[in-house]
Amino acid sequence: MVLLVADGLGGIPHPDFDFKTELEAAHTPNLDRLAQRSVLGLMYPVNYGITPGSGPGHIGLFGYNPEELIIGRGVLEALGVGMALGPNDVAARANFATRDEQGLIIDRRAGRIPTEECVRLVNLLSENIGEIEGVQILLKPGKEHRFVMVLRGEGLGDRIKDTDPQKEGLAPYAPEALDEASQKTSRVIKQFLEKAQKLLSTEKKANAILLRGFSKPPVLEKFPERYGVRSLAIAIYPMYKGIARLFGFDTPELEGTFENEVEYLEKAWNDYDFFFVHYKDTDKAGEDGNFKRKVECIEYFDQFIPRILELKPDVLVITGDHSTPSLLGSHSWHPSPVLLFSPHAGCDEASRFTERECRKGYLGHFPARALMSLILANGLRLGKYGA
Repeated sequence: MVLLVADGLGGIPHPDFDFKTELEAAHTPNLDRLAQRSVLGLMYPVNYGITPGSGPGHIGLFGYNPEELIIGRGVLEALGVGMALGPNDVAARANFATRDEQGLIIDRRAGRIPTEECVRLVNLLSENIGEIEGVQILLKPGKEHRFVMVLRGEGLGDRIKDTDPQKEGLAPYAPEALDEASQKTSRVIKQFLEKAQKLLSTEKKANAILLRGFSKPPVLEKFPERYGVRSLAIAIYPMYKGIARLFGFDTPELEGTFENEVEYLEKAWNDYDFFFVHYKDTDKAGEDGNFKRKVECIEYFDQFIPRILELKPDVLVITGDHSTPSLLGSHSWHPSPVLLFSPHAGCDEASRFTERECRKGYLGHFPARALMSLILANGLRLGKYGA
């Protein structure tokens, strides 16, 4: 069973491109041929009208209820970069950003600085800010502008307001404590940001830090035990490695491109029952508001479908964890297109894999947390319910 996730896959019609979505504009002969042998539908990651972050988007894909299971972004990012977390640690996702002379954020991603630059800056911060009020400050770089901060010490709560305003043209928010137990955490973060600001003051692009997703590790039922499968996650970006590790997937340290992910899938094919394979670039292009680039990413993704089908999966699902329309330049509440291929699934009358074709599909409109039941059923992994 293969769950193939093209991050942010869904789109909405763009007035500058003949009112087509990115999927409609892309040349995808392999996805379209597969759609003619599959059943299609539209999937809501959380609920109607809710714009999900990447965490809730994947919680739903894995069959859990994202409205009940709340997992902070910080924990996912920390696990993704290989940081071991204790039960009382507080983790946060961090971005290097660019601020102007008035203190307003003009680029939340600091121009997507190279990863090597991120490593240099994280080392600079780590060498100069090791402890505040008896709390260890642990930092580790991620990809491009991203890094992770973990606070380790006594008396720390994780109810802290994000400092990331989530849009340009605003000043960073103060890391306010949202309950009494988080007062110490708030003080430590404020001092960290003050010290970091001085250290970064001469940087042209990465001269500010935005923090979000303050969280402690949750206790949850692991994916392999919940579904009785040997499960492998194949991802490049730390965030997605992190969520897979949290749910108990075997998750290798893999770098490179989507082609490297497909190669790893081929090598590991006989060792697992369930594969989660993640492709990031569709989401990046959508967030950058780059319609043509997202089309190119979809077309690149399409090239690898025949190699996955050559493995003869019992079930192949292709979808996104959420939609990222380039028209909006951000995650959105729109449902994700879903394709389910299996010898036991039947097929629709679709000619292409697009949002409009999925709207008419056999699977209908359904919540993401129902997807795992559909995968397991078509993989003949579910028994009869009741007498």
